[in-house]
Amino acid sequence: MAEMNCYREVLPFAAMVTMECVNVGLNTLFKAATSAGMSYHVFVAYAYAVAALVLLPAPFVSRSSRVLPPMNFSIISKIALLGIIGSSSQIMGYTGISYSSPALASAISNLIPAFTFIFAIIFRMESVALGRTSSQAKLLGTILSISGAFIVTLYKGPPLIISSNSSITLHQHLHSTKNSNWILGGIFLTAEYILVPLWYILQTQIMKEYPAELTVVFFYNLSVSIIGAIVALITEGTSSAWVVRPNIALVSILCSGFLGSCLNNTVHTWALHLKGPVFVAMFKPLSIAIAVAMGIMFLGETLYLGSVIGATIISIGFYTVMWGKAKEEVGDDGDTASPESPEGPSVTRLQGCKVTRSTGLGRSRKALICT
Repeated sequence: MAEMNCYREVLPFAAMVTMECVNVGLNTLFKAATSAGMSYHVFVAYAYAVAALVLLPAPFVSRSSRVLPPMNFSIISKIALLGIIGSSSQIMGYTGISYSSPALASAISNLIPAFTFIFAIIFRMESVALGRTSSQAKLLGTILSISGAFIVTLYKGPPLIISSNSSITLHQHLHSTKNSNWILGGIFLTAEYILVPLWYILQTQIMKEYPAELTVVFFYNLSVSIIGAIVALITEGTSSAWVVRPNIALVSILCSGFLGSCLNNTVHTWALHLKGPVFVAMFKPLSIAIAVAMGIMFLGETLYLGSVIGATIISIGFYTVMWGKAKEEVGDDGDTASPESPEGPSVTRLQGCKVTRSTGLGRSRKALICT
C-alpha cells in the first residue's frame, strides 16, 4: 500500500517539479544558443531526432513486456496529428523565446490551464453551470489568466532587477531591448500555449487506446523530427545553418534531445496517463521563479515590472481555476454525502455515484454505483 501511494502521489509530484526545472534550464540554454546564431528550425529537427534515436528500442521493449493492442491506422494517424501539433507548438515557442526571453515564456505558460478549460468545454469534456461555485471560479480564473497574459505581453514597464553579471550599462541595456520584439515574442508564445492543451487532450486519448508511454513518445518524436526537418529545409534550405559546431549549440541540442524531447515528454505522458492533464498543469507557476532566476544569473537579463504584475495575475487566475476544479471534484458546497436512510442499506451520494453498504453473514459489504 505504501509503495502504491508513493508511486501515485509522491513520485509524480517530484517528477513534475524536476521537469519544470529542466524545462526552464533548457529554454535558457536554447536562448543562449540562438543568441550565438543557431537556427531554431534546425534545432527542432536535430533535438527530436536525437530523442527518437534514444527511444528506438522502446517499441520492441514495450511489446515484449506487456500485452498491447495492435498499432493500427487510427493510432498512427493520431500520433501523426500529435506530431503536427507538437512541432507547431515547439516552433512557435522557440520563435517567441528568440524574440523575448525564457522568463516571458514561463509567465505566459500559465495560460495552459485556462486554454485547457476552454478546449474542454468545446470538446464537451467539461460542463459549465453558472449557478455553481466551481464553474464561476473556473470562468473567473480563465479571464484572469488571459488578462495577465495581455499585461505581460503588452506592458514591459520599468526594470526592477538588472543582473550584476551583465557587463553592459543600463542605457545600453534599454537600447538593446528595443532590438528585440517583446510583443511579437508574446504572441508566438501565446500561440504555443494554445496548442499545448490540444496536445494534452489528444495525448490523453491516445494513451487510453495504446497504454505504452515509451512507444508513443518514440513515434511522436520521430514524427516531429521529420516535420521539423521539412520546415527547416523550406526556411533554411541547404545552407550552413545545418552545420552544428561543438559549442553551446551542440550542447543545447543534445540536452534538449535527452532531457527535453525524450525524458520530459516521457514523464509528461506518464503523468497524463496516471494523474490526468489537470495535475500536470498545476506545476506551471513554479517555472516563473525558476526562469527569472536563471535568466538573471546566466543570461544577464532584466526583470521588468510588467512581467511581475502579469505573472502574478496569471498565477492567481491559474490557482482560481485549480480551486474550482478541486471543488467540482468533491462537490459544490461540500455536499458530497446525504444522510443515511433508516431503511435498508445506507447510501452516501457522490457526484453521479453512490456507495451502498449492506451487511450479511457477519460481513459488511460496499459497492460503488455510478450513473
